[in-house]
Amino acid sequence: MATSDGTADDTAGDDSATDDTATTGATAAAFEQAVAVLQGKRIAVLTGAGVSTDSGIPDYRGAGRVVRKPMTFQEFLADPAKRQRYWAGSHLGWRTFAAARPNDGHRALAELEQAGVVSGIVTQNVDGLHLRAGSRRVVEVHGSMDRAVCLTCGQVFSRADLAAVLDRDNPWIDEPGTVQLQPDGDVEITDVERFRVPDCTVCGGVLKPDVVFFGEFVPAEKFREAVSIVAEADALLVVGSSLTVNSGVRLLDHATRRRRPVVIVNRGATRSDRRAAVKLDAGTTETLVELAARLTASAMIDG
Repeated sequence: MATSDGTADDTAGDDSATDDTATTGATAAAFEQAVAVLQGKRIAVLTGAGVSTDSGIPDYRGAGRVVRKPMTFQEFLADPAKRQRYWAGSHLGWRTFAAARPNDGHRALAELEQAGVVSGIVTQNVDGLHLRAGSRRVVEVHGSMDRAVCLTCGQVFSRADLAAVLDRDNPWIDEPGTVQLQPDGDVEITDVERFRVPDCTVCGGVLKPDVVFFGEFVPAEKFREAVSIVAEADALLVVGSSLTVNSGVRLLDHATRRRRPVVIVNRGATRSDRRAAVKLDAGTTETLVELAARLTASAMIDG
């Protein structure tokens, strides 16, 4: 836009630069506050979908994401047609899901655990990437997509082995089409009428990926393991979670009741920002890499 004297109006550009600088400064300040809160402490970590976006797995609630309603456990149990749709989409999504690799954020958390800074990781993700990155004490509160379980006899099956059977029984599944991967390893697919759903080879029962569906409770034993990780730590670091799911909020409750400081790293607001000692609105991968460098160096000096 030009001003009345014909010169270019750079005001908007200047304001934008000032805002960017202010944002960068605020983020840098929040990062230093986070380091100060976490330094010298044994840290429990709670991770959500935002940790895995840099590995090619989309999150549920990131900017620009269309709100979707995943299938509930009750729907899966009650309707064979919905099980058929679920398994068709889940099988296609599994291929991309299984091909995902840990990113630098996953590896940074593994390094922090090896250095004795992180005492354990509780993850709401079902992708198994923390374990593949080298983290050892990991509680997958929502299960893992690399297994399937029979709801009748409890037999557990390898998802990779099951995928081979599904490919054999549904050779048409590779026909060209649009496949959009979802955070739970599912995809959107419409032509499912001819899809052959797998049954348990032991008892003929219904198979389900070994993950917690919406409307299903986190197993009590699994949640106790998660609580013990939080209870044993001096601080809680929440990374890549909007804290919308109750399991995450309950773990944060355990930390705050014990007066453990909470640091949240997430793009956008979470349900518990006001309860955090520090909220850092930043990308998870780069933040975890920087935190690992700072906190590991500090641990070596203290050691």
